[in-house]
Amino acid sequence: MNPEKLAEALLAVLAPIAEERRPGEPLGLAASDIVFERPRNRDHGDWSSNVAMRLAKTFATNPRELAQQIADGLAGVDGVASAEVAGPGFINIRLDAAAAGALAKIIVDAGPGYGTNTSQAGVSVNVEFVSANPTGPLHIAHTRWAALGDSIVRLLTASGARAVREYYINDAGAQMDRFALSVLAAAKGEPTPEGGYPGEYIAVLAGRVLEARPDLLALPEHEQHSVALDLAYEYQLAEIKHSLDRFNVPFDNWFSERTLHAKDADGTSLIDQAVDRLREQGHVFDEDGAVWVRTTDFGDDKDRVIRRSNGEYTYFAADAAYYLNKGDRGFQNKIYLLGADHHGYVHRLKAIAGAAGEDPEKNVQVLIGQIVSINGARLSKRAGNIIEMDDLLDWLGTDALRYSLERSPADSPLDLDPELLQKSDNDNPVHYVQYAHARTHNVARNAADSGVDRSEFAPELLTHETEAALLGVLQEFPRIVAYAAEVREPHRVARYLEELAGLYHGWYAKCRVIPLGDGPVESVHRTRLWLNDATGQVLRNGLDLLGVSAPERK
Repeated sequence: MNPEKLAEALLAVLAPIAEERRPGEPLGLAASDIVFERPRNRDHGDWSSNVAMRLAKTFATNPRELAQQIADGLAGVDGVASAEVAGPGFINIRLDAAAAGALAKIIVDAGPGYGTNTSQAGVSVNVEFVSANPTGPLHIAHTRWAALGDSIVRLLTASGARAVREYYINDAGAQMDRFALSVLAAAKGEPTPEGGYPGEYIAVLAGRVLEARPDLLALPEHEQHSVALDLAYEYQLAEIKHSLDRFNVPFDNWFSERTLHAKDADGTSLIDQAVDRLREQGHVFDEDGAVWVRTTDFGDDKDRVIRRSNGEYTYFAADAAYYLNKGDRGFQNKIYLLGADHHGYVHRLKAIAGAAGEDPEKNVQVLIGQIVSINGARLSKRAGNIIEMDDLLDWLGTDALRYSLERSPADSPLDLDPELLQKSDNDNPVHYVQYAHARTHNVARNAADSGVDRSEFAPELLTHETEAALLGVLQEFPRIVAYAAEVREPHRVARYLEELAGLYHGWYAKCRVIPLGDGPVESVHRTRLWLNDATGQVLRNGLDLLGVSAPERK
């Protein structure tokens, strides 16, 4: 019996109580409104509910009295071993072994689908993250958002949302001009121009450009610039994509900033159209020859110029056009993952949402992450002044890096210990979880060799205290996934997996799947194999939500 079925049973118990206390009045409560929590002390049962305290005032009664009436009703429900009242009106519910153990088969039968839910059904979400300028390699500051952004999309998708990963390519503006000039200077053997991009990678890009276009330096100067820009941009963006592929971060959309500036057949750009649309909403005004958006109406600290008096658009104009474009593509909700130095963007983006006629508190969410430091990480030899993502992947590996970046809240500074992440022992969290998964496969292999299979399932035999604890946590997984998706916090899945791994290791030490010695294979062994395999499936599903592999041997 899972929490959903238990909620339905509790609702059925409540119906006659409600009719007795408030004849003819609807209860006004659905099964989805009934929340169960797992007691910290397993002696208190499998689940606990505060529904009596929530309804006591409505029913004009004492919470404990109502709780006792509900508990008496639940005691007669199939699968409920006992229901007791605790404290001011909590109801502690204990399932019988068969009802609790049935979950093992449910999980195995569901396979990769166990944990998926419909809590975000009907929601469309555009998640934009990383979005580094295509003028250099990805570095340590991008790794955290790459890992978290990808996992947030995985969680949203698992919860029924239409969610996409989007990379905004900042390929317009002065930085691209400086990038092209830097590559050209390297091609000519000249020093990096003032404000340009230094580093060996620029020389490498220049070499590739010259290889593709040996005639580069013979071209007219303006053509040299455009050719160098286009080719170097292509090569650098391909390198960025390769780094993200290595990090197991598959972007769905690559959106070019140039798209916003491009003119259509009527000679207008998406930015032009965005300004007109905001004006129609009544939030644009003209002053001192410039065009402004009254963003202070939506909590911004000052109104923003969207078009300067010289006719040039500001960065804010591109931000507004990009935001509106996401809505035009059918994304009702937009999530932005930004670095610690981007706090100023929060009010700005919410103001754009408000000026566009949307709800700033609902349709846009800005997550600000804190810095990551890794003791002993070396600056890139190619870029000179950064720690490259590729170097980190070569050093620590994708799994260790991703998991360690995802197991802490994004808004907390993170200092990683590389020695710990390279250890193959239980002090290393990712090894601890992956080893638990590998152990489930080892148990299954040994079981097959010993003649233990899943031809029989007798859940009433799963009575050991470690089995009750393990089943209780396994039952929590769908709720954990749904909540992590709702609050955009992948670390909740990681911490759950560590708890599950610990309980599995404890169960493994106490309960045998394979008979001792020459003992016969019994129903309990076959049933425990179901529980073993169910645990492996949940570990595998959880690691997949984090973009981390689930090795079968460790």
